[in-house]
Amino acid sequence: MDRRYIFLFMIYRLIPFLAAALPVLLAAASSHASESGRKIDIAGPVTAEVIRVIDGDTILVAAKPWPQQTMEVYVRLRGIDAPELKSACSATRDAGRQAREALNSLTVGQGPIQLTHISGDKYFGRVVADMHLSDGRNPAQEMLSAGYVTPYDGGGKPKTCSNGW
Repeated sequence: MDRRYIFLFMIYRLIPFLAAALPVLLAAASSHASESGRKIDIAGPVTAEVIRVIDGDTILVAAKPWPQQTMEVYVRLRGIDAPELKSACSATRDAGRQAREALNSLTVGQGPIQLTHISGDKYFGRVVADMHLSDGRNPAQEMLSAGYVTPYDGGGKPKTCSNGW
């Protein structure tokens, strides 16, 4: 028998199987696509060590999500917004430095921290989370109470120098 005929015969025999498998494959693909657009939250807690404070609302941590595994990740503290360190406004830059120093003072020497309510951020490679120090304090709330930061819900931010910073 000619090779072309053998190949066509094999394809002909596979058609019923392919026709039966196609709906299953399409359903699986659409299910995966809908899951990829869904926001995923991790309740935590995830234990971490603060590596350094980036600014008044972001830290770099060494997180330990499971035994014998450590990963470095930038964490935006949920619910607050600090003045920008790279602002065109000198008062905002000064306030940003004060906020960074205040967060640094809260976290230095605190030992392990706990991250909870962890979710993805709008910037790749960073997460948003609630953070609790080893003594139970929430640095975001401490920063808000002291006036270093403002409440933030993920919306737009004012870009003026007249907001007190």
